[in-house]
Amino acid sequence: MSHRCDAKDLSILAILQQHGRIAIAEIANKLNMSDTPCLRRIRKMEQNGVIKGYGADVDPSALDLNVTVYAFVRLKENSAHFANQFEQAATDLEQILECSVISGAHDYLIKIIAKDLADYESFVKQRLGELKCIASIESSVVLKQTFSKKQLPIRN
Repeated sequence: MSHRCDAKDLSILAILQQHGRIAIAEIANKLNMSDTPCLRRIRKMEQNGVIKGYGADVDPSALDLNVTVYAFVRLKENSAHFANQFEQAATDLEQILECSVISGAHDYLIKIIAKDLADYESFVKQRLGELKCIASIESSVVLKQTFSKKQLPIRN
């Protein structure tokens, strides 16, 4: 289902990206609208998949997750069977935060979170490396994250 966002929808999205827990009345007030049409717009964007969900932005270090790794994965063969097998396994592994199909020498780029390097090594050897569809894994450890944006650039 497609949804064309007009200027009001984009304004609502901009506010929700900054303040996901803001009251509908406050959004409506900021945009000079009444509550009901504002809520109707939000519900329509939720139903059409424009708004995919709401959640807390949790600091990984607060949970003793101090290492982020980007890993390039190459499959043994470029087949739908191996791709489906890998993607399902990656979805089921909670340490994998993101998984993207990429072009070039590798098939996937995954973002992995771990407590420390020993925890990451254990994850690769005991979980990820056990997947029979994987030919190789090349890792890059994040030394310092300078910033991470979660908000999309919304232009009216």
